[in-house]
Amino acid sequence: MALFRIHKMKEHVRPGFRWAPHTSGLALLKPRDYEPGGEVEAAGFYGAWMKLRGSASPLEVGDVLESEDGLLRICKYVGFEEARWREPEPVQPELPAEPAAASA
Repeated sequence: MALFRIHKMKEHVRPGFRWAPHTSGLALLKPRDYEPGGEVEAAGFYGAWMKLRGSASPLEVGDVLESEDGLLRICKYVGFEEARWREPEPVQPELPAEPAAASA
């Protein structure tokens, strides 16, 4: 049995995710859109879904499971798909304005 960390999608973000067109492949997730949802022990991602299915806090579309080794899988209508936390855009330092050319 493995231990999975649950990341619940915040409710104000969920409608947009639910109604967005399905895309397959790697999903890039924004950490600010999720909150901790506890942990569950199960044999795999689908085992965790089955275990939580009848509980007070079942996995919903948009929720994420994180395995002990850091693999992320997002719950979608078609099952679990690979996901990764989106890296913040690097901040570009402002370049100083070029000095005015000296007139000769």
